[in-house]
Amino acid sequence: MTRSPLALLIAMLPLTASAQTIYKCVDGNGATTYASSRLEKNCKVISSGTENSFPAPRARKPMGAAANPSPADFPRVQEDTQKARDGDRRHILEQELSGELRNLKQAREDLAAQQAAGVNGGTLAPYRDRIGRHERNIQAIEKELGNLR
Repeated sequence: MTRSPLALLIAMLPLTASAQTIYKCVDGNGATTYASSRLEKNCKVISSGTENSFPAPRARKPMGAAANPSPADFPRVQEDTQKARDGDRRHILEQELSGELRNLKQAREDLAAQQAAGVNGGTLAPYRDRIGRHERNIQAIEKELGNLR
């Protein structure tokens, strides 16, 4: 019983060795044939068993290394200066947010006034577009505020 698998393994050993080399053969008529053994003298090896069909793994960077390290002479910003800049940015974004909220309220009032006046649906499109624009601006500003430290 143990002789059968062993015999099968020994019998298949030459097949695996020859299957690793692939030849490209072009006959006199120009027909191309690919084979695992040399069919004619003019067959050329296009793949041998020593090649690896998988690309080499990429080298991993250490966990603490920065993706793009700064040069040694790169100017640095003091921590208190950066905090002041972040505070200024937050203040400016909050002012923009309050302005957009006012503009959105006004755009909604303008749309309501046009609807109350009985204006048809086609001429209301610019009013609806203004509302949509202010809503998108508010979302973008809120996202920026959320990204601040």
